[in-house]
Amino acid sequence: MKTFVLVAAMLLAAAVPLSAAQENPEGRVVKAAREQVGKTIRYDPGYEKLAYPGGDVPLERGVCSDVVVRAYRAALQMDLQKLVHEDMILNFAGYPRLWGLKRPDSSIDHRRVPNLQTYFKRMGYALPVTREAKDYKPGDLVTCTLPPNLPHIMIVSDRTNAGRVPLVIHNIGAGAKEEDRLFEFPLTGHYRIKTNEPQVRHSAQGRTR
Repeated sequence: MKTFVLVAAMLLAAAVPLSAAQENPEGRVVKAAREQVGKTIRYDPGYEKLAYPGGDVPLERGVCSDVVVRAYRAALQMDLQKLVHEDMILNFAGYPRLWGLKRPDSSIDHRRVPNLQTYFKRMGYALPVTREAKDYKPGDLVTCTLPPNLPHIMIVSDRTNAGRVPLVIHNIGAGAKEEDRLFEFPLTGHYRIKTNEPQVRHSAQGRTR
């Protein structure tokens, strides 16, 4: 009888999904990105003055970087708006000068893919770019170039296609989607945020990498 009760309890536990607190950090990132599908339904690159920190455009719209920013905020309480802005204040000369800015702008800097790429590299999150599906893990961030020359960023999913190539979660023009497009465009970056670091280590305090 005791054996039966024990087996039944184990089966019941296996059937109950993990709570967000029990999932690993990468799983929470993927879950937070997937939850945007069907809610973010438009691509809108327009400039908008945002609150700081924690600012965002309305959830029903945004760009590819907003999928990333929202996912990491929701899953890990990691605010890329604040982190990128702090690092740009200290190291403005190290960031791209593609938009004619003379100083950091907390409303837009974190929404620009080249700035995110720079921040991730400076924090030591960059990994080699390959065409090997096994190298891309759930929660990884991947950048690519869309024709003719548009930078794009995607979150690697925990789901794969029939060939075991991971899907990606992104907003490529019609809202947040989970799609089989990892290797469709030329890749320009691969990043894995060290989710086991305390949040204080994500701060830009004095970093000059």
